[in-house]
Amino acid sequence: MQLIIIYTDGSCNYNPGSGGYGFILKYKNYRKEIFQSFKKTTNNRMELLAIIIALESLNNIKNKIIIYSDSKYIVNAIKKK
Repeated sequence: MQLIIIYTDGSCNYNPGSGGYGFILKYKNYRKEIFQSFKKTTNNRMELLAIIIALESLNNIKNKIIIYSDSKYIVNAIKKK
């Protein structure tokens, strides 16, 4: 089983306001970077969207995946079930 590492981030100026998300996906020597901006959004939406789009971009979900996020909103939702 191979390891996929994903670094995500999302941000927003004001809430709601202009914002965006981005992620870096690393698999062996492969690296993929994606980002997108929005005119009217929220910070939590951008943090979530970074992870959603990153996971949707995977072809083989049988691999082990580690996701890094600085969002307490997301980390706490996963750790505090």
